[in-house]
Formats: sequence, C-alpha cells, structure tokens
Amino acid sequence: KAIQKELGELEEAPNEIEDLTNRIEKAGMPKEAKTKALSELNKLKLMSPMSAEATVVRNYIDTLVNVPWKKRTKIRNDLKIAEDVLEGDHYGLEKVKERIIEYLAVQQRVRKLKGPILCLVGPPGVGKTSVGQSIAHATNRKFVRMALGGVRDEAEIRGHRRTYIGALPGKIIQNLSRIETRNPLFLLDEIDKMAMDFRGDPASALLEVLDPEQNHTFVDHYLEVDFDLSEVMFVATANTMNIPPPLLDRMEVIRLSGYTEDEKINIALRYLIPKQTENHGLKESELVIRESAIRDIVRFYTREAGVRNLEREISKICRKVVKEILLKRRENQIVITPASLNRYLGVQRFRYGEVDDHDQTGQVTGLAWTEVGGELLHIEAALAPGKGKLIHTGQLGAIMQESIQAAMTVVRSRAALLGLEEDFYQKYDVHIHVPEGATPKDGPSAGIGMCTCLVSALTQIPVRADVAMTGEITLRGEVLPIGGLKEKLLAAHRGGIKTVIIPLENERDLVEIPKNIKQNLEIKPVRWIDQVLEIALTEVPEAAVQEDEDEKEKVSTTGNKVTKKRTVLTQH
Repeated sequence: KAIQKELGELEEAPNEIEDLTNRIEKAGMPKEAKTKALSELNKLKLMSPMSAEATVVRNYIDTLVNVPWKKRTKIRNDLKIAEDVLEGDHYGLEKVKERIIEYLAVQQRVRKLKGPILCLVGPPGVGKTSVGQSIAHATNRKFVRMALGGVRDEAEIRGHRRTYIGALPGKIIQNLSRIETRNPLFLLDEIDKMAMDFRGDPASALLEVLDPEQNHTFVDHYLEVDFDLSEVMFVATANTMNIPPPLLDRMEVIRLSGYTEDEKINIALRYLIPKQTENHGLKESELVIRESAIRDIVRFYTREAGVRNLEREISKICRKVVKEILLKRRENQIVITPASLNRYLGVQRFRYGEVDDHDQTGQVTGLAWTEVGGELLHIEAALAPGKGKLIHTGQLGAIMQESIQAAMTVVRSRAALLGLEEDFYQKYDVHIHVPEGATPKDGPSAGIGMCTCLVSALTQIPVRADVAMTGEITLRGEVLPIGGLKEKLLAAHRGGIKTVIIPLENERDLVEIPKNIKQNLEIKPVRWIDQVLEIALTEVPEAAVQEDEDEKEKVSTTGNKVTKKRTVLTQH
C-alpha cells in the first residue's frame, strides 16, 4: 500500500475503510451490533487487502451494514381502504379479512404492536398465497415469500457460522436485507412440507422466529448479534395440519375450506375470465363465456376444492378462441354456451350427481375428507355362506379396520332388535369393500356408514340412495363427532345427495356452512345408531318376536337391560 501511495496509484481510488466507517455510522445499528462491526473493521485495517481472511471480514461487515436496522415502511391504518383492497382482491374468505381488519384496528390504538403470526390452512388452489400478497397490499407492507417445501437444513433459517467457507446468513436475514425494510409481510409458504435429516430440523429453528416472546432477540448464526423480528408480520400457509405441535401452538390457525359452486362461478366471472382474456390478448367484444357454461365447467370438467383447474380450462378456451379468430378470420363475437363446451374442452370428465338412481341393499354412501376437499365414499357389504370371517378390502388403514370391527360388534349386540338370529355371524362370511381400491383410506368417520351397510346386507333392507352419512360409532351405538364437516357437506351437495346424517355434536359447526348448501340439503343431526337406521333404511328392521314366556326367560338379563336402555336413549 505504501509503495502504491508513493507512486500515486491510490489517490483516485476511494478509501474502503472510510467508506465502511461511514456506512456503519449511517446504518442505525443497536449498540451491540455497532460494537461488533467496528471491532471487525479494526481487524480489517490490520489485514492485507488481498488475503482470504480480509474478504471474509469485508463480506461480514457488508452484510451487517445492509441489514435494515432502522428502515421501515409506513403501515396503512385506514380500515376502509384496507377493507376495499381485501374485498377487491378476493371473493369470500371472510374470516381472514376480519382478522386482518381487527389487527389494523388495534394498530391504530397501540403504536407498538407485535405482528400477528397467522397460519392459513386449506386445500390447494383456494388462494392462500395470494391472500398473503393481498394482506401486504392492504397494510402497505412489502411482500416477501419464502418457500419451505422440502427444506431440510436448519441453516436455511438461522444461517451458517462464519467458520465455514462461503458462509451466508439465513434466508430470513437475506430477504430482509434484499427488500430493505424491517417490517414486511413474510410469507412462509408450505410450512407443512418441511423435512428433517442429519443437517438439523428447520421446524424447530422456526420456533424462535415465530414466538412473539422470543423473536425480538433472534440471533442468526452468521450475524452473531440480536435482530428484532417482532415488527415482521408472519403468515404461514399449509395444506394440512401435519405441523409439529410446538410450532402449531405459536400460530393462529385460520382454516380456508373449499369454495362452493356459486363461489367458483363468482370468482370465474370477476377474476379468472378477465385475467385470462387479457393474458391471451382477447378483447371483451371477441369472447363471452356464459354463466351456465362456467357452471358446467365446474360440474363436469373439474373436481377440486380451489379454482386452479377451472382457470386452466378457461385458459384452454381462450387459446382455442384466439386460434379460431386468426385461422378463420372470424369477426363476430364467439359465445361459449354449455352446448359448445364439448368442442372446446372435449368430452365431460366427471359425472355430476354421482348417486345411484335406485336404492341398493348393502351399499351406503359415506362422506370423506381429503386434502383437496370432500369426497363421496361408497361402502359395500356382501354375505357369503361361511364360518363368520370378516373380510375387508379397499386399502383401508388401521383405524378404518377397527371401525369395521366396532360396527360388527354393535350389530351383534343388537341382533334381537334388528330381527337377526343370535348366531348369524357364525353362518356367514361378511365382506366389506370400499371402492377405488388403489386409493388409501383411513379415519374413524365411516363408522355409522359401516354399521348401516352391515345391517342392510344382513336384513336385506335397501339403503336410500339419496342419503349420505358421516360419524364415528361407539360399541354402545353412540354417534361421535367428526372433522371436516364443511368439505363433506360440499361434496354431498356436489354429488346430488338430498339428506345428510351428521353427529349431533357437529350441529354447532353448521354456522360456518353457506346458506345455499343448508337450503339444498336436509341435514339430520343424530346421537344414536337407531336414528341413523330409521333415516337411512327404506324400512325399519322388525325386532325378533319371542313365541312364549319360556323363551322370554331364556334371554339374558343383560340383553333385557340393553333393550330397555336403548328404548329410553332413543327418545332423548
């Protein structure tokens, strides 16, 4: 350096040390970070500028200076504007909108408010990620998205220690430095898809980030000084609740269930069609898609909880219309109606109104919950002469197999009431099958469906085709509550079901069900299996009648007690 200075080669070049000193002074660092930065700067002064160590120290000081210690964006507190932004961007999703408006209302009263940590859980395509962008827009925060799908390394969150060559801070500090503000909206996308291996557990590293009591002193391994994350608004998204319990405990879960048919049509008319016509260079005067055509696309060409496939189908129509206009030089407006859908989208892929036309013996329609919404689940039972074997097929999980055993015990304990011989189970092999054998199925909510199916097969009384049911069963015949009621009722409505049997304790969940679904379905809450059989079977099984008093005496005392108890309990 001394020789270069003598030769005059350094005069025009800016002094790097002075530049770094000025940047440290202007960065607005807290005392601890500033002391650390100046200490590293003093080390750098004593080092040869070409040494590897000098590069490491220089990079460290650069990173420390670029972190937004004091820069923040002004949060919009105007509730009316925020409400209009949220309404304009998304149709429905009332719970999320309400929560954001509540947060902004409190923010007006309390200057320093820790950002809420929300977790939006719902099937793919319902708008979780775009809701995050919408919240950022409504609150005037900068938006940062961090994809957590497949992340296995704890260093992605906390960074690497500086002892490693090429060490970097974690993605959280990197993203904050990139957008140059300390109070953005941070979207942690697909938080349920994180994995864990020998490199550490990123889900556990997130515990510190998402805990409002700890995250004001978040320490990145690379920075080695505290950084305050309490002003960041974290929004996580997930498809399922398959998240470690300690992490789930730190977040406020808001469930986004699938859209109803009417909601999908509204979303298509308001957002998807204008977006796709613009993307494909079409004018409003060139293409019109009728509402009835959209309804048919929803029913016969898509089967999903969200609207991704619906958007794909609309995009497909737009592509074909553009081709038609250019090739055939068409100048008149193209109108898409239900009749012309075959020409643009091909043959119908799904049946709407899946229920059978005729009442069947030994076949029940159950309701299932999946990651992409609700589904109709057909359960079949068949008898064959045998020695009492209970066979089950259809890729059933352990819980579902146990629920078949429980249903069989309920039927056996009620044999006399159902008009069955006491030793019926020794004369027949019973086979229960749940179709779509390639799809794994599990869970206890098909309990009452299994029981009804068995009773129907054994008594030869058909089950009403327009009835679907969901509920767990106990050995006493009590119907226990289940989860995912909204998705299941949407599936029943989509499948043309008229009556749905649900557990009595789930009656309180009906508040969250859209009005048009409740109007189109007859929802019957029940507490006991007897009520289920009364509704689902075309006729009630007749109890076996004893011929004389001597026969009555032979019936066990327990049997009499059960009979009396059941009669009383059914009346409640």
